[in-house]
Amino acid sequence: MRNDLAAPLDPACAVELHDVHKYFGDHHVLKGVSLRIMKGEVVVILGPSGGGKSTLLRTINHLEKPDRGWVKINGGLMGYRRDGDRLVELSDRETAAQRRHIGMVFQQFNLFSHMTALQNVMAAPIKVLKTEKEKAAADARRLLALVGLPEKENAYPEHLSGGQQQRVAIARALAMHPKVLLFDEPTSALDPEMVAEVLSVMLDLSKAGMTMVVVTHEIGFARVAAHRAVFVENGEIVEEAPPETFFANPASARTRQFLGKVLHG
Repeated sequence: MRNDLAAPLDPACAVELHDVHKYFGDHHVLKGVSLRIMKGEVVVILGPSGGGKSTLLRTINHLEKPDRGWVKINGGLMGYRRDGDRLVELSDRETAAQRRHIGMVFQQFNLFSHMTALQNVMAAPIKVLKTEKEKAAADARRLLALVGLPEKENAYPEHLSGGQQQRVAIARALAMHPKVLLFDEPTSALDPEMVAEVLSVMLDLSKAGMTMVVVTHEIGFARVAAHRAVFVENGEIVEEAPPETFFANPASARTRQFLGKVLHG
């Protein structure tokens, strides 16, 4: 892993984390995580609860600020600028502008309850990107169709199932035309019968070439959609490999133990 901030830009690299550390008080949550994700790649992050998976994901878009190390998105530092050999933190406004290029889908759907599905998808492009209302509406309808909900544009969140709400949340993230899409356990709050409809949309996005980083326990999705599976425990990457290797012949005994419990109970 390169440690030179001035290293030549790799145009194929979408996300790069270098020696990322994160503390919450005395708790060392991330312990020097380094990871590169290429454009169009789907990386699934697996591991036990409390191992640092979600914190790792949130450092990518600077929702969690690294205490040491750095993150680059398409070659640009996230949340910082260089001043010689120093890193200077950007203002909240500057970081928010960077964050526009990174979509995030959370475990909880976080839709605006007073807005219809269409209005939820339109809101950010109009407010943040200053998109004309008619154009934002047309794009929102296209995205609702993409996630299989063209008939729900006038429905309010309370009248949508959990799976439908999560699909609207995905459409909302896509409305900002992100370069990278992050998913933080997007199906864990859903009833089992609703999981498949959300994973189907995510699979379609992966086939369309969207760069995706997915924290999930859905092994089936990882097998089918991921280019690489990454096992994280105790704030460290234990193992990373293509899914055909990761699931069939993991190198680490700890990975084998984890998969044995997840796959076989």
